[in-house]
Amino acid sequence: MAFDSIRIGRWDLPQRFIMAPLTRNRAGEGQAPGELNATYYGQRASAGLIITEGSQPSAVGQGYLDTPGVHTPEQVRGWSLVADAVHAGGGHIVVQLMHAGRIAHPDNKNGLESVAPSALSAPGEMVTADGQKPMVTPRALETDEIPGIVAEFVDASRKAIEAGLDGVEIHAANGYLLHQFLAPSSNERTDAYGGSPEARARLVIEVAKAVAETIGADRVGIRISPSHNIQGVLEEDAVDTAATYESLIEGIAPLGLAYLSVLADPATDLVRDLRKRFGGPVMLNSGFAQVTSLEDVENILEQDLADVVAVGRPFLANPDLVRRWRDDTALNEPDQATFYGGGAAGYTDYPTLD
Repeated sequence: MAFDSIRIGRWDLPQRFIMAPLTRNRAGEGQAPGELNATYYGQRASAGLIITEGSQPSAVGQGYLDTPGVHTPEQVRGWSLVADAVHAGGGHIVVQLMHAGRIAHPDNKNGLESVAPSALSAPGEMVTADGQKPMVTPRALETDEIPGIVAEFVDASRKAIEAGLDGVEIHAANGYLLHQFLAPSSNERTDAYGGSPEARARLVIEVAKAVAETIGADRVGIRISPSHNIQGVLEEDAVDTAATYESLIEGIAPLGLAYLSVLADPATDLVRDLRKRFGGPVMLNSGFAQVTSLEDVENILEQDLADVVAVGRPFLANPDLVRRWRDDTALNEPDQATFYGGGAAGYTDYPTLD
């Protein structure tokens, strides 16, 4: 089943596993992708569909060092290089739009403050050019500022299509801004965007609707990670969590989005229920605890837990992973020391079978 073709959104894909988003911290000057990034993504075009690393829709939305943006003309030109390289290899590529919210530090974005649903700092520290520093307390967004957040996602989506990318994935998972709105632990608002499951889901629904209206729903995916409990974004009340995500999915299901990407245990009742409510293609990422194998992909598909599986680290280390899995040949081992930041080493120098 893994090598069966499938149509997702407007894309005909050659197999039912794709390349998951992987933060690599190698953007160039002005947070713009360059030739090195284009080579990296182009090498992996046989994935059929690539979801890029999380990329900020605004300067304020940047969290980590050297992550690419999708909000300036220079960044658009950089993404055009990436799109051309992937298309030359016969693949499709969508950019994951990730506003980091409170998971950020001013030192990583020219001193800009961070915003979040509430003025609550995340636990732990952030890597900066000067080493680890404590997370800072973000400023709570005013109600009248929230349409501006929606506009940032819309503008970045428009720029992604202008660059020649095939679509966008709205990142509402992993503890970043949109996920911060979904969770009661990070959202203590009492306006229309907090205080109940329905209100906490409102911003994500508004972003999805606006982006779909702008570039076409069949170019838009969305990623969620219910009860991932990461970066201080905790969803520990099962009843509240289910109500929040049911509200979210019921709000976006009528849009006809290209896919729903879920990072969670696929066998849980909640994930099964959300898949049924969504009604369209569901992409599964089984998480970080173990590296996804071809056997894992086959098991997920055979149990009908998802339509497509997102695969991360094997694609990172094996540009020709599709061929290697199909031919049952040995895999390169990923070098964790080069995952984040640096140059070509551990990025574009993993060998192919050829």
